[in-house]
Amino acid sequence: MVNLRKTFGPHLVLDDVSLEVRAGEAVALLGANGAGKTTLLRILATLSRPSRGRASIAGLDCTRDVEAVRRVTAVVGHGAWVYDDLTALENLTFWATLAGRPAAPDALRAALAAVELEAVADARVRTFSAGMTRRLSLARATLGRPRVLLLDEPFGALDERGRKWLDGHLASFKAAGGAVLMATHSFGRGLAAADRAAILAGGRIACDVALAALSAEDVRRLWELHAEGAS
Repeated sequence: MVNLRKTFGPHLVLDDVSLEVRAGEAVALLGANGAGKTTLLRILATLSRPSRGRASIAGLDCTRDVEAVRRVTAVVGHGAWVYDDLTALENLTFWATLAGRPAAPDALRAALAAVELEAVADARVRTFSAGMTRRLSLARATLGRPRVLLLDEPFGALDERGRKWLDGHLASFKAAGGAVLMATHSFGRGLAAADRAAILAGGRIACDVALAALSAEDVRRLWELHAEGAS
């Protein structure tokens, strides 16, 4: 994304945001509540249009090439986005059909097996725990073989089984050349899964750092410095 700006009426949310996420890399997007992290993900997911600037994914323009962007992108929002009265398998079937990616039953069951939900494939989601529901929403991200993952608080509400699965999935996804952008408040697991941290404050990318040589406490101090400076 280059010089991205987003306003809602007189309210400026994003101002001149430029950020690149390379293939094989995961970037943690940090920021205070209301900093614009979810707005930025929504623009990349083609769910909102920028007021100015350009956002692209895999060389595809997020404003002009909406359907093509959606074919190469998987989004896991802060909410689960599942239907309680459908079974786990029916949820995946519905989502795949809606996305124009009909999948064979074996592929759908394999997605559930990946997040350890195969035993409850035919159970209604209203019977699931919060962690199981979150794992179901993550199972959708394995369908369609996306090249880019856009994740909003991906470790939130996950049980330990889900956290372990997500750790492994992100590692293998990056190793295969995938790119990941995750909005997170986590200075633990979220940072451990990332290669870089970009801090969003005052509507701009205030800091973009490699994480290899930094501790979680180092990043927390950077976040506090920039978040307080923008308040």
